[in-house]
Amino acid sequence: MQIVELDIKLPYEGRGKILSRLYSKVRGKIRDIHFLPPTSNGISEIRMEIVEDDAPKLLSELKKIIKNGRITFKVLSEA
Repeated sequence: MQIVELDIKLPYEGRGKILSRLYSKVRGKIRDIHFLPPTSNGISEIRMEIVEDDAPKLLSELKKIIKNGRITFKVLSEA
């Protein structure tokens, strides 16, 4: 069991469609979430803390969903 922080940057106009698909993958695993306002370039940022057993598998699934954005992650703790 790991606590993973995901930092997702994606275009503001396509955020709604991507978030609904993203939520279906991480439902029930979210520990904390922050939505940051878009920048002057139109890039929105979302930071999530998720409790996950297999973080690399989740990351590969999320990269398939988020094609126009960028996703980074770091492991905060392992149990």
